Amino acid sequence: MRERGTPDGLGFVRNALVRSELETDPDDHLRRVRQPGGLAVALAGELVLLAGPEEAGTGLLPVESLALTPDATLVALGSLDGRPVAATQTGEGAAEGALAGRGFRAVDLRTIAVSGLVPADELGILAQAKSLLSWHARHGFCAHCGAGTVPSAGGLRRDCTRCGTQHFPRTDPVAIMLVARGDLCLLGRQRRFVAGSYSCLAGFISPGETLEDAVRREVKEEAGITVGAVGYVVSQPWPFPSSLMIGCRAEALDDVIRRDETELEDARWFGRAEVRLMLERRHPDGLITPPPMAIANYLLRDWLGLVS
Repeated sequence: MRERGTPDGLGFVRNALVRSELETDPDDHLRRVRQPGGLAVALAGELVLLAGPEEAGTGLLPVESLALTPDATLVALGSLDGRPVAATQTGEGAAEGALAGRGFRAVDLRTIAVSGLVPADELGILAQAKSLLSWHARHGFCAHCGAGTVPSAGGLRRDCTRCGTQHFPRTDPVAIMLVARGDLCLLGRQRRFVAGSYSCLAGFISPGETLEDAVRREVKEEAGITVGAVGYVVSQPWPFPSSLMIGCRAEALDDVIRRDETELEDARWFGRAEVRLMLERRHPDGLITPPPMAIANYLLRDWLGLVS
């Protein structure tokens, strides 16, 4: 595999934060966040608070502008140009109040990524914040004894109040694959996709399973295609709520599709010229691919030789 830099246009893969300091004293990091110069990413429910003009906004907000209470939960994220950065959850009902009089607007993270509402280096920070806050929201109780848990180590873990078990954030690995056979690639669509959209097949990696075997299993289960060689291409954090998309290229050993109708509404082989029209939104039948911020788009462009 050739060496690759950070893929241009791929959402959430660029993160300008320095995180190494969090290993030493994350609680001190949070104390500094509350001082002048501290920055925070604030979520109102599932929405990210943005400041600035619509075409060039930011989710890195001065902490003093958020009027945080002393007991507000903060999660350490890292430092940006020497300024400590944290994440905080304001709650769904706070969106309108935050918007009124303080110059904020609340936008969902997908829209921010697709529309490029913040700089690319910041998009990964917002994804990091959303993933960590989502983890905290879903892990208020200990999986070992059932007692309540509390944030610890600057919000980078949760501790059980009864048995003392320490719980750490997790990332769920997902295999997503461009399956090719000669000059054709296999794409499918689920019923939930927007009209005319086709994408690469994907699925969660099971415990005890290699990435390569996950690719082979998912393609066989969903499309009935046998896969031989598998190679890694690129990865992408996917904060919905906290996955890591691991993009692969896979070689199909046969071409007869036996679609799992519960998983896929349709699956078919596409030629290179047709895929290019789909990427460019010029397909005569209105067929399209996911937008450039999605890893499936990158895998298709890579297959076509459009990635430098």
